[in-house]
Amino acid sequence: MVDDIDRQVVNALLRDGRASARDVATETGVAATTVSRRMDELVESGVIEGYAPQVDYGSLGYEVTAVFQLSVEGSGLKAVTERLQNAANMIAVYEVTGSHDIVAIGKFQDTVSLNAAIKELLTDDEIRSASTSVVLNTVREYEQFPVEESVG
Repeated sequence: MVDDIDRQVVNALLRDGRASARDVATETGVAATTVSRRMDELVESGVIEGYAPQVDYGSLGYEVTAVFQLSVEGSGLKAVTERLQNAANMIAVYEVTGSHDIVAIGKFQDTVSLNAAIKELLTDDEIRSASTSVVLNTVREYEQFPVEESVG
């Protein structure tokens, strides 16, 4: 069960994912040994899924971001989501409600590689229809938010 100390630790790590247990302890006022144990428990329980750098793909040559909305044949949902999950350029894949079954977001070096991805989707027998939107301006991406401490 996650408590307010866990939430304080999570929020400190959200501000600085490279912070040491000692740094988090200083920020939260919780003993370093307690913070260290809590960090281990949060990882073990899956609350913290890992520590990873935030990469600016644009600065690495991935200039095009696209959002794909896909409608899938009923029995093909699992197979299509697995293929998209394993596709190198896809940074997010969601099963959704509404007029589409899947929303996926991909990063591409150029419109040529985006076009190849679109053609691959359109020739997939399990995909009934696909709609693609190219992102013109990224306002906010990869952001996480602090968790609230319990009240009372």
